[in-house]
Amino acid sequence: MHPVSLTAKRRARWPMLLAAVLLAACSRTTAPLQALEPDDQAACALDGMLLRDFPGAKAQVRYADNQTEYFCDVMELLGAMLAPEQRRAVSGYYVQDMGKADWQHPRGNWIAARDAVYVVGSSAQGSMGPTIVPFAVQADAEALVQKAGGKVLRFEQITTAMLNRSADSMHDNGMGH
Repeated sequence: MHPVSLTAKRRARWPMLLAAVLLAACSRTTAPLQALEPDDQAACALDGMLLRDFPGAKAQVRYADNQTEYFCDVMELLGAMLAPEQRRAVSGYYVQDMGKADWQHPRGNWIAARDAVYVVGSSAQGSMGPTIVPFAVQADAEALVQKAGGKVLRFEQITTAMLNRSADSMHDNGMGH
């Protein structure tokens, strides 16, 4: 075999190898950033309220740039998730599993917000008054419904109209920030 033809064959392989490497790099998915436990000075991204000062489930968004924003109420995070104007690259959304966390002083027990089941319309009170309560387990959510009313929904079933109705009821009752 002539050395020129061998060199030509090797050169012909470079574009294919380069394409394979680029394709592998583009298709590689990075694991989502895990939830972080907020410290005692963590404040709500929307209004600056200290998370530790209020009962009920907290929420957080982990951005792809490794930044974290916390919310003192799950409804605030759900509103951000459902907002069409969200443009920043997100690594993960998290809420606390209230089947395990202490309502008055919730710590830990972070779960992916899209995987949670939620109780909407119960008498549970969070930092802003009536709130939406997240759970990892359907049976825990159903137990809250038996105790405090409401209904169990998956993330996909929650609408901005539900969040607006909850916010309106808070303002009608003189609650909210």
